[in-house]
Amino acid sequence: MLPCCPDLAVLLANYRARWPGEADAVDQFLALLGEREDPFVRERAAGHYTGSAWLVDAAGTRVLLTHHRKLDRWLQLGGHADGDRDLAQVALREAQEESGLGGLRVEGGLFDIDRHWIPERGDVAAHWHYDARYIVHGSEDEDYVVGDESLDLAWRDIAAIAADEHNDPSLRRMARKWLQRSAG
Repeated sequence: MLPCCPDLAVLLANYRARWPGEADAVDQFLALLGEREDPFVRERAAGHYTGSAWLVDAAGTRVLLTHHRKLDRWLQLGGHADGDRDLAQVALREAQEESGLGGLRVEGGLFDIDRHWIPERGDVAAHWHYDARYIVHGSEDEDYVVGDESLDLAWRDIAAIAADEHNDPSLRRMARKWLQRSAG
């Protein structure tokens, strides 16, 4: 395991304790952490860590999603670690960059993890993203700016995301987790 990354190992252990049904995903994340080649850089062609934001509005009822330009799907904001080993900060930085919103704050614990396949595009080979997802809280300012990486952005009702079986399965899982957390 990389000596610089004990925090991620601890976060993953805590995540496994909270979500034991996702132990296989945790094992995949830990296996990547134990590899010799740096898993925090996108140049690691087989797969690498990314950080994403479950960016909720001040009321906690909506989440800001991006219509991702390259993948042509509605997803949470996020992106590559590019060498940063603090994936919570990656999620916060990506949320700020992709939305143009200020006053955002990130919670430290892992909210969700997801390993997903990214198809080949141009000169970038197909590869795995090991996406660490964090809750990012918005402020009263909801006037986002659509950046180059997005076709559009939109605030979406979290309960509606959870209920719509046509949504991305990982979005639905995060919506259910958020609703469960909010109910508790």
